[in-house]
Amino acid sequence: MENKLLMKELIERYPELSAVENEIRKAAESMIVCYEQGGKVLVCGNGGSCSDSDHLVAELMNVYEKKRPITDNLKNQLAEISGDRGAYLAEKLQQGLPAISLTAHSALITAVANDTDASLIFAQQVVGYGNVGDVLIAISTSGNSQNVIDALITAKAKGLTVIGLTGETGGRMKPFCDVLINVSGRRTAYVQELHLPVYHTLCGMVENHFFENHSHSALN
Repeated sequence: MENKLLMKELIERYPELSAVENEIRKAAESMIVCYEQGGKVLVCGNGGSCSDSDHLVAELMNVYEKKRPITDNLKNQLAEISGDRGAYLAEKLQQGLPAISLTAHSALITAVANDTDASLIFAQQVVGYGNVGDVLIAISTSGNSQNVIDALITAKAKGLTVIGLTGETGGRMKPFCDVLINVSGRRTAYVQELHLPVYHTLCGMVENHFFENHSHSALN
């Protein structure tokens, strides 16, 4: 019920997103299945979409809108290891939803760009981080960024579920996406303005699933 309300509010605020409502739901479901199976989410993009990648990961790894208490087992372990400080950590730490921004590692990115090929900066990380059942969220307003497309191809080869977040046409990345959220618009700024509420909604739907009761985590 809570996620239905979240989607309803999204469409009321951004009516143009009604065209991709089903895709947003499918993307959230894919992320939930990934986390239920112990997987993680990888995210990549360039420029403004690079910032969106970091932003999305921050919402998954930390509190988005709900408290995410860590497990009782971890709380007990913390207290056992370090008494008062462990108890403080047990009170303050929140359960993260495992996610990695492939845009955040400057030494690695520049090494790949310098030593191999700049178009492989994300694909190389998918090789290293990606496992069967993980999710790659690839953000490209045009859908034509070669380094993003190479990451998609690599993700498909490694058995990841691929979610594309792009503009109206879907661009060249479209065939490599399991779920394509191609928001209306072709101008970069307009597409990016719609990407933000989309990924906020995804984070909210996933968080609602695992932390609905505010008191325990459904994650292992």
